[in-house]
Amino acid sequence: MSEKKLAGLWIDSEKAVVVKNHDAQNAFKFFLCSPVKAEIQHGNSSENAGNNAERTNKVKFFKEVEHLLTNSQEVYITGPGKIQEELKHYLHDTAQFKNLDITLDTAQQMSDEEVLEKVKNHFNA
Repeated sequence: MSEKKLAGLWIDSEKAVVVKNHDAQNAFKFFLCSPVKAEIQHGNSSENAGNNAERTNKVKFFKEVEHLLTNSQEVYITGPGKIQEELKHYLHDTAQFKNLDITLDTAQQMSDEEVLEKVKNHFNA
């Protein structure tokens, strides 16, 4: 098993399922973290207010995901659509993650256990 601190996640616009092989100090076996749920904005007074709220909620969502990835040396991101690319750019724009090795992939909806297996397979764990 690698001593590298690895993390992987499946993400869409509503939630992120994060899998990693480390806690604050140690690298050991892969485990599931609690899913991160995005706040979805409903009913705004104007399109502009709606766009601002959506942007604010996305940054908050990404910050929660970022917190789970702290100390990771390599990250694998998968999911439908373009949100993986948005998260990659967000992380690379953050000083702590600007040199992080990130691999992107696409995948449809998966159960938490399927995400765990896909991440373990990606890292040959």
